[in-house]
Amino acid sequence: MAALGWITPRRRSATARSVLAGEAAAEAARKSAQENAEETGAQAEQRPPVPEKPAEPEFPVVGDVRAAAFFDLDNTVMQGAALFHFGRGLYKRHFFQKRELARFAWQQAWFRLAGVEDPEHMQDARDSALSIVKGHRVSELMSIGEEIYDEYMAERIWPGTRALAQAHLDAGQKVWLVTAAPVETATIIARRLGLTGALGTVAESVGGVYTGKLVGEPLHGPAKAEAVRALAAAEGLDLSRCAAYSDSANDIPMLSIVGYPYAVNPDSRLRKHARERGWRLRDYRTGRKAAKVGIPAAAAAGALAGGAAAAVALHRRRR
Repeated sequence: MAALGWITPRRRSATARSVLAGEAAAEAARKSAQENAEETGAQAEQRPPVPEKPAEPEFPVVGDVRAAAFFDLDNTVMQGAALFHFGRGLYKRHFFQKRELARFAWQQAWFRLAGVEDPEHMQDARDSALSIVKGHRVSELMSIGEEIYDEYMAERIWPGTRALAQAHLDAGQKVWLVTAAPVETATIIARRLGLTGALGTVAESVGGVYTGKLVGEPLHGPAKAEAVRALAAAEGLDLSRCAAYSDSANDIPMLSIVGYPYAVNPDSRLRKHARERGWRLRDYRTGRKAAKVGIPAAAAAGALAGGAAAAVALHRRRR
């Protein structure tokens, strides 16, 4: 990251922050993948069997080592937001109070129902998350993350999307998660699913302790595309032979740089964009209403419940 040291925090443009976040995510992803390579190899024989006839994409090409697949996480691979599930686990372990959980739940509900992201909400959520982990050791959060995956995330993996990822792995290609969630959380999920690694938001740490700051910005929107470009350059990949999968119109920059873009469980904007450009669509959700508004039925119910709980909490605070 020294090459970008000339960019001062006060003068970084949005593009520069996206590039910095992308390169930081790519560097972290390659490092974690290398560290886990031997462990993954040793555990390969112990992996749970995959379905005999999974849902198949129209490709990949077997043996194409210059191709890879990039999967968004939230509502593409997993139902709901990984950061929200992680927050639930931290709350259970008394990392923060009910007031903060209510605020977080309200933001989650607003996003799921409105279908768009409010910059102030995103900034607030980011600042809250950073303040929660500040001063904690990275190893501590990694250990807790393993437990939280078992408690809240494992049962929320979409089988259809998991099968798509497995098809790439079976073809000898690398498969990466690309998400705004913390890279530590994303790495745990990738390892549990038998994937190559993960690109995620990188929180600064010194001496193995979180400082409460980010490296660049959250890996979101254009930053995801920059991360994929950086990783592809480092890995010697040909993006025109790669695939990317996402549910959100916010990931159009990432989907647009690969040769095989897929809209998975797409929101209404992405569905329209994908149809106009002839992109492939996959939808593993159930319930007509959820499909129409572009959110999973389970996520919609969770959002409503979370919003109601938050509203009650906020009402009590006002009283």
